[in-house]
Amino acid sequence: MAWPAVHFEHPYSIHIDIIDFDFTRVHHWLSKDAYWSKGIPFNVCVKSFENSLSYGLFHEADGQVGCARIITDQATFAYLADVYLHEDHRGYGLGYWLVEVIMADERLNGLRRLMLATSNMHSLYKKFGFHALEKPEIIMELTRPEIYQ
Repeated sequence: MAWPAVHFEHPYSIHIDIIDFDFTRVHHWLSKDAYWSKGIPFNVCVKSFENSLSYGLFHEADGQVGCARIITDQATFAYLADVYLHEDHRGYGLGYWLVEVIMADERLNGLRRLMLATSNMHSLYKKFGFHALEKPEIIMELTRPEIYQ
């Protein structure tokens, strides 16, 4: 299934059916290029998208050029993860458009909390209402940054 390219007539579209995904590309991006998932095994990468609300950004000539996923119970909570746009397609507002489509997804209506982690894209996510933790003292985490290496 694809959403029509509202802001981009052609050649871009966003697909939500992972049958369309090029997991060889997605895995390469996340295992080699993305700072947050270096070394992620192929099967773990695929499983993470299978078990999430997944979004693929496609160019009609270049194929899949981006991805993102939402980890959610679709009732109270969601976590935006693995937002990635291939460097050749950056700088055209496509990242904004991808997040805009995700935030408009009806499956996320009525959620009490949406979270994400980013080291460098704060200005993008602020445009959608994300902000620093109001009460960081109530949030805890268990991280295993070297788990895939």
